[in-house]
Amino acid sequence: MQNARFQIYTGEGKGKTTCALGLALRGLGYGWKVYFGQFLKDTETGESRLLSAMEGVTFQQFGSGRSLLPGVRAEDVDRECALRGLECIKHALTSGEYDLVVADEINMSWVLGMLTEEEWLECAQARTPSTELVFTGRGLPPCAREEADLITEMREIKHYYHAGVFAREGIEY
Repeated sequence: MQNARFQIYTGEGKGKTTCALGLALRGLGYGWKVYFGQFLKDTETGESRLLSAMEGVTFQQFGSGRSLLPGVRAEDVDRECALRGLECIKHALTSGEYDLVVADEINMSWVLGMLTEEEWLECAQARTPSTELVFTGRGLPPCAREEADLITEMREIKHYYHAGVFAREGIEY
């Protein structure tokens, strides 16, 4: 692929993973090979079901099974999972096998202290000129603005969560 770029989808609003999934679907439509790695997650979701079954996609999750949200202290097992994910993402970026590599929730892994800014940056810089790279998740390390070619911030204006509607199958997972 010519002119591959590094994109980041971040912010407090809904839609970061969904945006990356849409980009993966679009690339698959053109015959791209896609690697989609999810940090923090380890449960079956609509996207894991679909991506695992699709030709042209390698899908992996790097969650510990613990529910990690801002304010929850990450443990050694969480960092180990994040580091395993980091190695898988870097391998996908350097293998020459993939046209698009998505590191879903890698930013949140940094926010929670499971990855250092240096590890985050080293992963981003591992990309080859022919591999499109997407990072998602709330928060950005300071180096992100300089490193990324595109940063889109999802901003919540209104969310049904505040009215007591929680995650729904097929919509949020």
